[in-house]
Amino acid sequence: MGLRERKERNKQNLRQAILDAAQELFVQNGYVNVSMRKIADKIEYSPTTIYLYFKNKHGIFEALMEDYFTRLKHAFDSSKHEKRDLLTSMKNDMRTYILFGLENPNYYRLAFMSNPEMFNDNYLKAGETGTEVFMNLKTYVSECIRLGIFRQMDVDLAVQVIWTMNHGITSLLISNPNFPWVDKELLINQSIESTIEGFRSKEYNHLH
Repeated sequence: MGLRERKERNKQNLRQAILDAAQELFVQNGYVNVSMRKIADKIEYSPTTIYLYFKNKHGIFEALMEDYFTRLKHAFDSSKHEKRDLLTSMKNDMRTYILFGLENPNYYRLAFMSNPEMFNDNYLKAGETGTEVFMNLKTYVSECIRLGIFRQMDVDLAVQVIWTMNHGITSLLISNPNFPWVDKELLINQSIESTIEGFRSKEYNHLH
């Protein structure tokens, strides 16, 4: 390995160390209670070094979220190797979302269960993977309405109902692991089926 490659690898390793330290501190102490200095202290570097990689704390948070949603999108893509009908694909993505959150609880807590000073213009920003994931769900719902699978309704309302269900079950299973849950697979599958069933059009149910 040449000097240039070694320098680049060291640079990437330090960047990842910053992200790992920040994620741990954000989850343990809350986003608002973590400073760039605390992150620097965690990895035993000066704050000046941290600023060479990230403009500010929110920049670190955004990088963590981009990583999370990139891996979530990859999980969606990996599950699409089989050809499925529209509804089955949609249910599969809903299930993938929940299971991925349960497999990455610290990331999920940080993304959806903390208060990282997010404002209206921080959401659904063009070019971000999280926005792409959300819009894919909106495409599913729009197509189901267009094809008459779902009854006529406001698309944004339907999408947010589905996301609310997904988030509710994911966050509860993460935050209340000792509750006497029924079989988790059954709980997840029934929650998805019940949500989708509530959107179906009477005509589609009659024909199918």
